[in-house]
Amino acid sequence: MLTRGNLLQQIENLLKSQGFKTSDIYEQGSFDLVARKNLLILLLKTFLNIDSINEHNAHEMKQLANIFLASPIIIGEKSRNGLLEEGVIYERYEIPTIGLGTFKNMILYNEYPEILADRGGYFVKIDGNVIKQYREEYSMSLKDLANLAHVSRATMYKYENGIVRANTETAMILEEILNTKVTLDIDLLKQPQKEDIKYSDDVNDLSKLGYGVLSTNKSPFDAVAKMKTSDKESPLITNVEKNRSEKTLKRMAIPLKDLSMVTTSEPVFIINNDKIRESIGTIPVIKSWELKEFENSKELLKMIKERKEN
Repeated sequence: MLTRGNLLQQIENLLKSQGFKTSDIYEQGSFDLVARKNLLILLLKTFLNIDSINEHNAHEMKQLANIFLASPIIIGEKSRNGLLEEGVIYERYEIPTIGLGTFKNMILYNEYPEILADRGGYFVKIDGNVIKQYREEYSMSLKDLANLAHVSRATMYKYENGIVRANTETAMILEEILNTKVTLDIDLLKQPQKEDIKYSDDVNDLSKLGYGVLSTNKSPFDAVAKMKTSDKESPLITNVEKNRSEKTLKRMAIPLKDLSMVTTSEPVFIINNDKIRESIGTIPVIKSWELKEFENSKELLKMIKERKEN
């Protein structure tokens, strides 16, 4: 019987076999695993039943994926309607959700799914260029092709211009008419379109330096900070003291270091305790009063670099 732990282990082994660098597994957070290969970063979450994800955790996962420039994917075994089918995408809160077999096909063979399960059935995206080329080659109007495919002219116009998806039955009819593939693969591994990140409204010392700050509730770190005006600077992942003991902070330094290496971000502690030196483990420590004195992000990054080197 498949367990969630076994599913995660299979995913981790698969990614490592294909040259991905993987983080440790963090089962209790908004993501379980981060993996990177060259510029591709994957933020992965697993469920045996994909209906188990809640909206708040999904939102945090999407926000983190945006900050890390990562592709968020949920991998599961079943939904309330039964086992997940291979080659089909089941979205949950706008996050692509697939079975293990579909994920394996993408990683091992670069085979991407075409079908999206949605209310009302299964749908595909039509390659409008193929339709347009066929019509022009055979001097057909939109209405002529629409009649052959048993849809309206308006619907065929939307297919040709990528406005709506087609159901799988209509796509099969079109492929019979055109005698060629008309559906588009959905590349879940490419970086998704950048969305607006809902940064904290609180004005704090990092925001005064130009950072947008995303506080997290279900991640192995307290917050992520990203420069609002540039994607070139690496994001900061940070833990704050919150009256934690030094022993606890040392334990928290382990995932902070681990995740920073996979996400190519800068790990840092921001704390008040003057008894703690300039680093915890290998993670630089910035005191809260020091943060208040920086005039810009370059001064902060310079101190982080110096303390990391020391």
